[in-house]
Amino acid sequence: MPLALLALAIGAFGIGTTEFVIMGLLPEIAGDYGVSIPSAGLLVTGYAVGVVLGAPLMTVLGTRTGRKTMLMLLMGLFTVGNLLSALAPSLGVMLAGRIVASLAHGAFFGIGAVVAADLVAPQKKAGAIATMFTGLTVANIVGVPLGTFVGQTFGWRTTFAGVAALGVVGLLGVARLVPAVPRPQGAHLRRELTAFRNPQVLLAMAMTVLGFGGVFAAITYIAPMMTHVAGYSDGAVTWLLVLFGVGMFLGNLIGGRFADRNLMPLLYVTLGGLALVLALFTLTAHHKAMAAVTVLLVGGLGFATVPPLQKRVLDQAHGAPTLASAVNIGAFNLGNALAAWLGGTVISAGLGYTAPNWVGALLAASALALALWSAALERRTPARGATGRATQEAAGREAAGRPAPVPAHH
Repeated sequence: MPLALLALAIGAFGIGTTEFVIMGLLPEIAGDYGVSIPSAGLLVTGYAVGVVLGAPLMTVLGTRTGRKTMLMLLMGLFTVGNLLSALAPSLGVMLAGRIVASLAHGAFFGIGAVVAADLVAPQKKAGAIATMFTGLTVANIVGVPLGTFVGQTFGWRTTFAGVAALGVVGLLGVARLVPAVPRPQGAHLRRELTAFRNPQVLLAMAMTVLGFGGVFAAITYIAPMMTHVAGYSDGAVTWLLVLFGVGMFLGNLIGGRFADRNLMPLLYVTLGGLALVLALFTLTAHHKAMAAVTVLLVGGLGFATVPPLQKRVLDQAHGAPTLASAVNIGAFNLGNALAAWLGGTVISAGLGYTAPNWVGALLAASALALALWSAALERRTPARGATGRATQEAAGREAAGRPAPVPAHH
């Protein structure tokens, strides 16, 4: 694997850290600014909304410049946003910094995956992409807990300053190690937009919003839930986030392994299991050991949905997957924003710190219902799947310069 993948993985590590570390630092940030925890939760919502808007916007803009240059610009934007967050004198300014940083999120992963695949031989493309995304996974095992510990010990501003420094390292790594990639030729935005005419693409994205939203409803408020309800100390939140990260890592491996074999059955199991575990979290949150196990399960079941949901969008966006893939990355974060807002709403209503778990359970159950509906529609219209496969095969032949097969005459 080329060293350029290390630069991409560092960028992914920084992005993953800044996205998730906010959960463990909400009480400190809220206290510093003199606002409620649900108000501080807007920092999660704002970041997620920025990803939703930035993923397609930056991906489209990225077709007008070289990929290496675009990756450097995205890491620069990410660095500026985190530095602004670290220095923010008010919650409003910090929210602006979070949004600036979030604009780089979706496009970095979308463009970075294409660059990673182009750096290696065809039979190693999946491994190269996985290497880049390892940065995101490791962020949740190392970066987020470490950032939470640093923030609780030395102040939350130190954490965001450190993440900004990671952005500089990622930027320099891309500049030094990633080869100059020619500007993409013949970008067809109109063709990419046609994928959204397929109801199955929209259903898959709706599953993404609701399914992953279920995870964030609970995890956004994990710090106050674990300290006020389960009885953990503030310092223990760091280790609970490690457990969540381990669950993410394992769930991602399981989801990636089985998504190619039994995609829809895997979604039924993971979404159904997630809904059940989140509902039980309202009870297990009152017991330290059971709460810790539940955090691990939420991470595992939640991230086991990521590979099949992303693959579902790619499979259904016949011949035009680039923009659909970027928008689906935004859909994950739309679910995050929706869940964080709903979770804060039920807490503000006086329903307690475990109430967001019910919100998450309902969101995951809704995603399961959409998965069942999507499968039912697909069974009724098998011709669409056949047409899609034929289109993909034709596109593959065209890319390889092979003629279409001549039909046999009977």
